[in-house]
Order: sequence, then C-alpha cells, then structure tokens
Amino acid sequence: MSVEVFAPRDQDRQQPHTQDELYFIQCGTAHLLIGAQRFDCASGDAFFVAAGVEHRFENFSDDFVTWVVFYGAQGGEG
Repeated sequence: MSVEVFAPRDQDRQQPHTQDELYFIQCGTAHLLIGAQRFDCASGDAFFVAAGVEHRFENFSDDFVTWVVFYGAQGGEG
C-alpha cells in the first residue's frame, strides 16, 4: 500500500494504475470520470477506482487536493 497527495494543475494526465485506488477529497471541487461514469467531487467525498480502469479529474478548482491510496495486489483484487 502507498499513499500520495494528488493536486493536479491545468490538466489531469493520469493513466490507469496497476493497483486498486481510493481517493479522499481533501479540499476544492472537481468532476471525476471513472470509465463512462461522471461524479461531482467535493471535500469529504471518497471514491473507489479499480485497477486498470481509465479515470481522471476534470474541471477542478484551483485549490483541489485529494489523497490517493494505492492498495492490494497488482492487477486489483478482482
């Protein structure tokens, strides 16, 4: 398991990851696209993204910050 702070600026250039992920929105607002689904994000929200699934934040505020937790086996827990 690893934990990072993620604060994109201008554009989120993420690629799918090899482990499952949890995002905990610390501050600001954004839209999170997970596959074909779109979610509103705000401080206090949490989101799960399975390993290998395309995702990115869009329309994020200047103060947007999220914690991301990568965990489990490579390829996801299935």
